[in-house]
Amino acid sequence: MDGSAVRATALAAGTLLLLAGCSSGGPGGGAPDAGERAAPTASVGQRPKADVPYWVDPDGTAAREAVAYADRGDVDSARLLRRIAEQPAASWIGPDDPRGQAEAVTTAATEADRDALLVLYNIPHRDCGQYSKGGAADGDAYRTWIDEVARGIGGRRATVILEPDAVLHLADGCTPEEFREERYGLLGAAVERLGRQPGTSVYLDAGNPGWRTPDALFEPLRRAGLAQADGFAVNVSNFFPTAASVDFGKRLSARVGGKPFVIDTSRNGNGAYTSGDPGENWCNPPGRALGEVPTVRTGDPLVRAYLWIKRPGESDGECRGGPRAGEWWAQYAVGLARNGA
Repeated sequence: MDGSAVRATALAAGTLLLLAGCSSGGPGGGAPDAGERAAPTASVGQRPKADVPYWVDPDGTAAREAVAYADRGDVDSARLLRRIAEQPAASWIGPDDPRGQAEAVTTAATEADRDALLVLYNIPHRDCGQYSKGGAADGDAYRTWIDEVARGIGGRRATVILEPDAVLHLADGCTPEEFREERYGLLGAAVERLGRQPGTSVYLDAGNPGWRTPDALFEPLRRAGLAQADGFAVNVSNFFPTAASVDFGKRLSARVGGKPFVIDTSRNGNGAYTSGDPGENWCNPPGRALGEVPTVRTGDPLVRAYLWIKRPGESDGECRGGPRAGEWWAQYAVGLARNGA
């Protein structure tokens, strides 16, 4: 695949772990179990609602790892991991029991008087055979999965980031021709189905500043149902600076009727990696840093929020010594936090 393409799929935060049957729970492994949640392992609270309304998982992987490092006497690493644990990050809904997963996350968020932030990443023929390949078996399975997610959300408040890379892989030709029309239909139907939930907002993934230009995206986004969505998402799982993402988003917005957008700032503190093989610069690049903390106070009416959609500390894939896509990588997490200090 073209190295400049968005690699939102590589993070697959928790989804591949669920596919492999080895979810770590919390931010390291997708949604929490639908049953009773464990007691928090660290004193992690919620952010001020006026700054960011999204739920902080008090028992996420970063929180548990911070406690483990402190118990081993590594106070510095524990402190750095708490910088991740204290921020709201997206929950990625996996293929199994989507209704239970969505219900568990949205219920926990509602009980904390916060909104859930969800990523849906299960489109058939996902990621064109790359690190995060997979997805629903076929269109019927995907429609059923989306319906179950929507039922799990119910009337609770949730923001959904819909299908990282799905539109881009239509625009760049990565999705095989025989599946293209079906994918447009599936995305449009997903936007419509999720939009029926009274407290749900839907943002369709729309790439990053390193992927061609907005001119290559506005028509595929239109065909994928953007007009019925609440907006689009920029820089998911990538590293481009916020200013560049704002510029990209505004130029794209101008082509799609002034739609607002959100920006993934989870790992863009030092910008994009430009050394080495350009085709691998998206995958666990060294020297990256946490970006702006999640907030709805962006100072720009078109930019609805800075969000941590990719969960910091989860691998992009088996490159540069990383584990499988979506698995927790403590060394990388500590580096992100240290470089973002």
